[in-house]
Amino acid sequence: MENFETIGGGICAAKGFKASGLYCGIKHGLPDGNESPVKNKNDIAMIFADVECSAAGVYTSNKVKGAPVIVTKSNLVKSGGKARAVIVNSGNANTCNADGEEKALEMCRLTAEQLNIPAEQVIVASTGVIGLTLPIEPVRYAVPLLAEKLSYEGNAQAATAIMTTDTVKKEYAVKFTVDGKECHLGGMAKGSGMIHPNMATTLNFITTDCAVSPEMLQKALSEIVKITYNCLSVDGDQSTNDTCMLIASGLAGNTEIAAENGDYETFKNALYQVMKNLTIMLAKDGEGATKLITCVCSSAPDLDTAIIVAKSVIRSPLVKTMIYGEDANCGRIACAVGYAETDNIDVNKLDIFLASRAGKIQTYKNGLNMDFSEEKAAKILKEDEIEILIELNSGTVSATAWGCDLTYDYVKINGDYRS
Repeated sequence: MENFETIGGGICAAKGFKASGLYCGIKHGLPDGNESPVKNKNDIAMIFADVECSAAGVYTSNKVKGAPVIVTKSNLVKSGGKARAVIVNSGNANTCNADGEEKALEMCRLTAEQLNIPAEQVIVASTGVIGLTLPIEPVRYAVPLLAEKLSYEGNAQAATAIMTTDTVKKEYAVKFTVDGKECHLGGMAKGSGMIHPNMATTLNFITTDCAVSPEMLQKALSEIVKITYNCLSVDGDQSTNDTCMLIASGLAGNTEIAAENGDYETFKNALYQVMKNLTIMLAKDGEGATKLITCVCSSAPDLDTAIIVAKSVIRSPLVKTMIYGEDANCGRIACAVGYAETDNIDVNKLDIFLASRAGKIQTYKNGLNMDFSEEKAAKILKEDEIEILIELNSGTVSATAWGCDLTYDYVKINGDYRS
């Protein structure tokens, strides 16, 4: 495994990327100087690259797609996989609106005009309430200010701007070496609810100064999404606006990665480090969550089987509530394994373990409940990070999925989400 050093800087860790964020009133109206600390949270962000970049994206597979998803996909086709800027807002998803694409295109046009770049080289994204008309005046107000505020240290302002019900901003970055050149890769993510496998998930923006062709960038992103963001579930609801963008400036000076070679594997592993850690942050900050759940399915016959089983367990409401209640009712786990959408398992070989900082205990062996210490299990489940370990005993492959418990607060948060 290559050496990766965790660094600061988030979306601005890579050479050549500036960012900014501010409050413009997407949800509560244009600023008048009297906003409360809650209402004047940054709600719009901009990312700008010094040079033309290779770009790749993965998007929601929900049949109902936000207008920004449609426009961004179209822009990347028109530009030949090139991009210079991102404009993204929270507070309104710009989805299911008759004028949605018109507004998303206008966001691109305003950004392009301000930055003097082609409109098709702008990535646009939105998150927030579905089905409300996006007010464009706050965007017109914000774009010139965002451009003026762009900074190589602006990552935190941008990361804050994409938060909705998130309680913390989510950033992660690493540095690594390719072709003898020091490279950097970092990103930011948002997401707390309406998170479910199969896309990517939520809004995610990742930048790198490693030189990578658009084709290899897309291949790496698609491969790593499968084993990170696609293995994340908070509540079983898949968003209409899920977008994951990867942008490469090439300013590290390495020979461009244009084929599957050792440099490609190094780059892909760096991407995995960032996306895995952002995935864990997303899971830990699930709406109302009190516990991070990690499910590892091991000794599977192949990767797809391991992923399917781990995801089946992590998205089960009964497993989530079991973890919240600190009750080792592991029949729920066996049930979730049993209805996983694969015929490639033998439930008579199934072993189940629970683990945390407080220890590890086996609860099922060969598909049957064991006589285990409820007292020890209770101590394990009292921790805030819980592991569910599934052993299929049918091969050598493993996969990991991430999620959180399901609590009363989740219902409270989503019961009045629009207010």
